Amino acid sequence: MIGYCFSLAIATGITLMTISLDSNLQAWRAVNDGVMGGVSTGRMVRAGDTLRFEGELSLENNGGFASVRRPVDQDLSRATLVRVQVRGDGRKYQFRIRQDSGFDGVAWRAEFTSSSDWQTLDLPLDEFIPVFRGRQVPGAGPVDPSSIQQVGFLLADKQPGRFALDIRSIEFVSTEEPGSRH
Repeated sequence: MIGYCFSLAIATGITLMTISLDSNLQAWRAVNDGVMGGVSTGRMVRAGDTLRFEGELSLENNGGFASVRRPVDQDLSRATLVRVQVRGDGRKYQFRIRQDSGFDGVAWRAEFTSSSDWQTLDLPLDEFIPVFRGRQVPGAGPVDPSSIQQVGFLLADKQPGRFALDIRSIEFVSTEEPGSRH
């Protein structure tokens, strides 16, 4: 399992897309372990000027995950990283990317441990790990930014109980000079 070390330095770059936190909350869809018989809950709600991924993780009935996701419909082909501003409860969360619009299938994850203080985390796309139902998928390859169709958050830390992750921003950023990637 790859861990991430985040420093106070932030990569500079051009913001290609910012997911609006003012947009329709209905764009966020909860996908929890109830799809497999579990009883965990998770949802995205408005919390002042932020969004909050909140709920309760349960290990009952072989459960143990809660997630939210939303579609992305912009050209992110130049993106090299995702920059998120989050504040949480000290638990280990995942930011997830999907390259299709399906319900199930391969997702690419970057894990981070939240803090009670606001954190700005740069998650390089080339460090995301392809997974399917929690297991790595060796032949899936790296994230293809031009194919990103969904983004979301997931909690599956095997620690039952309430959770909350506040999200102040989600940005897709290019740190490369225009034309240098192709």
